[in-house]
Amino acid sequence: MSRKKVTVVGGGFVGSTTAQRIVDKELADVVLTDILEGAPAGKALDMMESGPITGTDSRATGISTGNGDYSATAGSDVVVITAGFPRKPGMSRDDLLKANYDVVKAVVEQIVKHSPNCILIVVTNPLDAMAQAALKVSCFPKNRVLGMAGVLDSARMSTFVAMECKVSVENVHSFVLGGHGDDMVPLPRYSTVAGIPLPDLLPKERIDAIVERTRKGGAEIVNLLKTGSAYYAPSAAAVEMVEAILKDKKKILPCAVYLDGEYGIKGLFVGVPVKLGANGAEEIIQIKLTAEENAALQKSSASVRELVSVLGL
Repeated sequence: MSRKKVTVVGGGFVGSTTAQRIVDKELADVVLTDILEGAPAGKALDMMESGPITGTDSRATGISTGNGDYSATAGSDVVVITAGFPRKPGMSRDDLLKANYDVVKAVVEQIVKHSPNCILIVVTNPLDAMAQAALKVSCFPKNRVLGMAGVLDSARMSTFVAMECKVSVENVHSFVLGGHGDDMVPLPRYSTVAGIPLPDLLPKERIDAIVERTRKGGAEIVNLLKTGSAYYAPSAAAVEMVEAILKDKKKILPCAVYLDGEYGIKGLFVGVPVKLGANGAEEIIQIKLTAEENAALQKSSASVRELVSVLGL
């Protein structure tokens, strides 16, 4: 049986760390691409040389796509798109919009040509709008285009809950819906510690503080790093999605998917719970929301719709 193949587009910190995690877990052979000459090949070779120590036989190759040649990515099962301009301090996600749209459009056109049956996972920000762009450019069915946001946002919330409750992160399951931005919707009612709902364990003001820190999780790291943005947790989140797809796990994870009336939202990518398997987004799970939670989700989706309309999608 030949190994699965995953292409990671963009050899920056998020892309190269995603590639490394896939190789370390022996999930697939990886092709790492970047417009820079030499850098992706160097990183891939470095990963390969760690194989005898970590005990992985997954192969990594790195190619430069500066000349527009994506032929080495042909036949990929999953393609993770991390390429784009990073967010700098004081820069809104919207500032990134037009620049990153051009990047995603060019990448997706090439990917479709060489891997017409792949599943796309979009990580480039502003994430929900970039996923919408990828769907439109690729003409793929909606189950094969996903955005990575909810897994990351939920992981951030779980980190803060575990720190607050002084418990293992393995006991914590957090639930964050909505767009990947300041209007995201963490749901304490559906977040649990060893099965116990968060509101039964913590007072409202502590939960509110956790929700607020979750919403600003990306900006907090950007401000600390001064240059660049988060990559360890985003890459881990992308790889959890890749693994669920390649192993056909039927794992329910919060992902940005194209909604066609679910949750009262139509024609838009928004983060909701999704069953991930070999066919990508195999089922959208609809949960009951309170009026307040639903209002927050609608507000979040309105922010996404604004970005999408700016792009004319």
